[in-house]
Amino acid sequence: MQIGTIDLGERPLFLAPMEDVTDPSFRHICKHFGADMMYTEFVSSDGLIRDVRKTLKKMEIEDSERPVGIQLYGHLIDAMVQAAVIAGEARPDLIDINFGCPVRKIATRGAGAGMLCNVPLMVEMTQAIVQAVKLPVTVKTRLGWDEDSKNIVDIAERLQDAGIAAITIHGRTRAQLYKGEADWTLIGAVKNNPRMHIPVIGNGDIDSGEKAREMFDRYGVDGVMIGRATCGRPWIFAEIRHYLQTGEPMTPLTIAQKVDLAKMHLAKSIEYKKIPVGIFEMRRHLSNYFKGLPDFKQTRTTLVTSLDLNELMETLNGIKVRYS
Repeated sequence: MQIGTIDLGERPLFLAPMEDVTDPSFRHICKHFGADMMYTEFVSSDGLIRDVRKTLKKMEIEDSERPVGIQLYGHLIDAMVQAAVIAGEARPDLIDINFGCPVRKIATRGAGAGMLCNVPLMVEMTQAIVQAVKLPVTVKTRLGWDEDSKNIVDIAERLQDAGIAAITIHGRTRAQLYKGEADWTLIGAVKNNPRMHIPVIGNGDIDSGEKAREMFDRYGVDGVMIGRATCGRPWIFAEIRHYLQTGEPMTPLTIAQKVDLAKMHLAKSIEYKKIPVGIFEMRRHLSNYFKGLPDFKQTRTTLVTSLDLNELMETLNGIKVRYS
């Protein structure tokens, strides 16, 4: 599979852009486990134009994590074009447009999945960004706004005609948010539309090698994107790749391996964001790494409340001793 000149090999696995999750430390871990393509946290076009420090920080990219894309969202064409040009200066491998975020404060302003209510504007914005930057431009979107407007087949054609290099489709409507099961039948309809010639990446409910292979085989998608299932489980990329190659489940990580991974992730987070922010933003990961362990309540409490690095390291070492 190729996006522009980016060769991603066969059946590539994508890390979905997620706010407050896909920062450089998490991308480092996911790349370690074989993510083929990754994205920054999504970036506000308004914030980027105003030169907000936190927004610019989101676009810092290491060469070791390539290929990587910067995802932008916004509701104004001029602002999105300006933001795309600025984002290009951070040297990503591609620019991705977020037409899929269902969060109320974004969608109700007409950005993210809100664009599904104004397809002509979506197409006009996309075309303007494609013409303004030299990098490949891709789009991530949903099936439609609600059950009565699942118009993704038509939308995908129009976005392709606007010049995008690939499209990622989440198999839910905006109205569904993240509820219910993702419907891949319309993703398959886009991929099997004879008018489509760009790569189609499927997203939604991929949480195992078995499910990833089913979506590749049944719907013919060019790649699959994994989002929420990576939280606390970044090794899912290795699990899926192993299953795709062998048809067998990968040997589960041991508790000792998870502890070592958590310590590496924590160190990377602190290196990037310093103390206390680097510790604070690791909390969701630290608790999820060890989900399912018995009699873990007090240990989890320490992992999600302590800002003392020594205490956290001692707690992680204690997990290794207790559960290995």
